[in-house]
Amino acid sequence: MKIQERISAFVELGKFLKQFSKEEIQITKHELNARYFEEFKELLNRVSNENLWFTPSHVRASINGICQFLTEGNLNQWLKKYQVSENNTNKNVAVIMAGNIPMVGFHDMLSVLISGHTFIGKLSTKDNQLLDFIAKLLINLNPEFENLIHFQSGQLSGETSFDAIIATGSNNSARYFDAYFSKYPNIIRRNRNSVAVISGNETEEEIKSLGNDIFLYFGLGCRNVSKLYIPKDYDITNLLKHWEDYKHIIDHSKYANNYDYQRSLLLMNKIQHYDNGFLLLQENTEIGSPVGVVYFEYYSELQDIEQKLKLDSELIQCIVASDLDDAIPFGKAQEPQLWDYADNVDTMQFLTNL
Repeated sequence: MKIQERISAFVELGKFLKQFSKEEIQITKHELNARYFEEFKELLNRVSNENLWFTPSHVRASINGICQFLTEGNLNQWLKKYQVSENNTNKNVAVIMAGNIPMVGFHDMLSVLISGHTFIGKLSTKDNQLLDFIAKLLINLNPEFENLIHFQSGQLSGETSFDAIIATGSNNSARYFDAYFSKYPNIIRRNRNSVAVISGNETEEEIKSLGNDIFLYFGLGCRNVSKLYIPKDYDITNLLKHWEDYKHIIDHSKYANNYDYQRSLLLMNKIQHYDNGFLLLQENTEIGSPVGVVYFEYYSELQDIEQKLKLDSELIQCIVASDLDDAIPFGKAQEPQLWDYADNVDTMQFLTNL
């Protein structure tokens, strides 16, 4: 399969998925519709029923993000800096995927296939249907993908034939991955969280948008903001009152259970915190916070925080701010571009150098 054929298939995939990216499905004319439209629609409902964290709105958000990737302009802009093989390679790349948010492993799957390699996927039990269906759509768009996409139901081992591996998991999993897959070229990803730096100069709209960085996907994604850096004497209640639009999150049973549990712990241990009825703000030097909680830390000088963030860079996925260079704007943490790589490790560089 030529590189342009790979690009064309993914562009068509994006056009099909775009129909499902809004609450009201926008039906368009597409070659996949006759066979797969209703089946995919039913799958989306089933996934949301089987994994309550994958709400319909969050699945749509994930689909919308994928659709932003899969335009011809974005794909070409992304690939132009790499020496991508014109034809299929003879390399097999295994990918162990996380399951914290819907289709979180899609970027790795895209990267492996667009590089011309054969993809061997190990899906998370929490998200084991959507990408499998995406593979079915790609094979229908171009039958050559049938020999290039394989999913491994059992544990990946040395007996599995692959030339390189990309693995995403917890810090505990990463230690296992490091030991078990050290003989292969690899990318091993660990726990990371995202932070926001508030200067006090933000507009009301920016503070409201920060709510999206916190609450989308219930805060389960590595790009979700779990820690705030706030200037001394800043009125922290100013944040809570601007996030009222997200109060419906407490109606979700799993989120509510986590919130109630964390609230009980704080009250029993007499730990000072702020509570607006659906989010807890707690002063804490840690970066990663539990579901239902966002940590915060005060600072005196912005330059001190810049230095601290550099020291903690291995723990941080992205930084949201308006007054720091190279930071992500408020509200955009969960809208990465194709070239925004997890853990700042260039996946395409890794794949094209195999």
